[in-house]
Amino acid sequence: MSLDSPVSRRLLSDEVFHRLRDSIVRGELAPGEKVKDNELAMRLGLSRTPVREALARLADIGLVEAKPGAYTRVTTLNRRDAEKTLAVLRSLDRLAVETAVPVLTDEHLERMREANRDFERAVAAEDTTAALAADDRFHAVPIAAADNPVLSRVVEQLHPQLHRILHRKFSTLLGGRNTVEHHDQLIAVCATGDARAAAELSGRHWSELGGHINRLFDTNQFADTPTP
Repeated sequence: MSLDSPVSRRLLSDEVFHRLRDSIVRGELAPGEKVKDNELAMRLGLSRTPVREALARLADIGLVEAKPGAYTRVTTLNRRDAEKTLAVLRSLDRLAVETAVPVLTDEHLERMREANRDFERAVAAEDTTAALAADDRFHAVPIAAADNPVLSRVVEQLHPQLHRILHRKFSTLLGGRNTVEHHDQLIAVCATGDARAAAELSGRHWSELGGHINRLFDTNQFADTPTP
């Protein structure tokens, strides 16, 4: 749904939050771009209150930053924040996988296979949004099976930071056969019931992703010029 579509009066703050979050992830609101609550309220046909609430939540998860009396803007992409986010996500995903494997059922594994098939089709169609959604569904299976609400909540908060990077450089970071093959390998190891091996495999994939992202920062492919 685009940023300019009318917003229903139900759960306004949540809807504005999700609309703005998705616009930042997709790059429609660019890194460094100033955002003004009055202008956004006019675009959305709302009062400023739900917009301000949404911006405050976006600041809490690091997607916008504010200097009182000066600006509110979309945060830029930087290596330090990316490395910290990836380190936490890698640890949480390892924990989720290791906790989930002993309780995964054939139904869980089939949902992972189905998500990976959807991911592969989206990659072939060069549909970044669908591919990221399928990748999320794949990883959501062990996260849900781990049955740890705190883990799930933190992962949900951190994913948009990673998705901003993946959306901009999807073909470099996730678009190749290696991710499809990694998913297949992880399913196979999960099916054996070896929780530690599955967690280690998941951790290696996150480390490889971190290496790819670092190389993109090395070659200045995430350069942004924030608005003064």
